[in-house]
Parts: sequence; structure tokens; C-alpha cells
Amino acid sequence: MANAEEKKGIGLVEDVILLPWGVKIPARIDTGAATSSIDARELKIHDNIAEFKLPKKYGGLQLALPVAGWKTIRSAESRERRPVVEMELCVGPKRLLINVNLNDRSMVKYPLILGRNVLKDNFVVDCMHSHCLPPSCPEVPSQ
Repeated sequence: MANAEEKKGIGLVEDVILLPWGVKIPARIDTGAATSSIDARELKIHDNIAEFKLPKKYGGLQLALPVAGWKTIRSAESRERRPVVEMELCVGPKRLLINVNLNDRSMVKYPLILGRNVLKDNFVVDCMHSHCLPPSCPEVPSQ
């Protein structure tokens, strides 16, 4: 576990870059969410590969990633089983390989939720600010 000095301050909303594709998207920082979730449109699972598109607003890129597992997500309304994939993100100066569940998030404002699975060892959340930590990973073209 990282000490507080190694953790970076992060706001309620931050831009992140999906690697290796270089797609910049806004992420809602959500300490109430156990896991991270990304907007996956037209999701299909074939032979343990999740095929989906990012929202058109963020390039509409078609992705195909191996399913790393399944997660049951509980919300106020229901329980839902979602596929989980591994993705690499650039958040501030950190390159992180994380698990994200796939879900159509077209009805909510942010295409990506960063949950406690990403936050707990890497960041301290400042709920009074947003856009505190622009993506600045080495080897990632600046956006």
C-alpha cells in the first residue's frame, strides 16, 4: 500500500487517457463504487472476448478485449451481472492496469467511473475540486 506522500490528489472529475488507443475521456471519481465501470455500447461476448464500442462523442472506437471475469453489481434498483476486462489508463502521471466492468452508460453524464479498486492505493480524493490532475504519463502523447 502506498503512503499518503506517494498518493496523488485527485478531484471529483478527471480526464484520463485509455491506452494504447490514446482516447481521452472524462472520469467521475466515485469512492462509493467498489469497482470501475466504462461505457460499452453494442456489447457482445463471443468466445470469452468482449466486443464493444466507445461512445461516438469519444471517437466510437471498436474494442475487443478478453473477459477477465464477471462482477455482480448491486444498485438501488437491481442486481446485474457484468463482464470485466483489463484496461490500461493514464490518470495524472500514473499508468494503471485496472479491471473495469462494461455497461451501457448512455443515460449518465460520465463514460467512466473510477471506483475504489483504482483509488485506494493511488489517490487521495479532494471532493471540493475537479480536473486537479491532467493526464501526464511518460510515452503518452499530450492531448
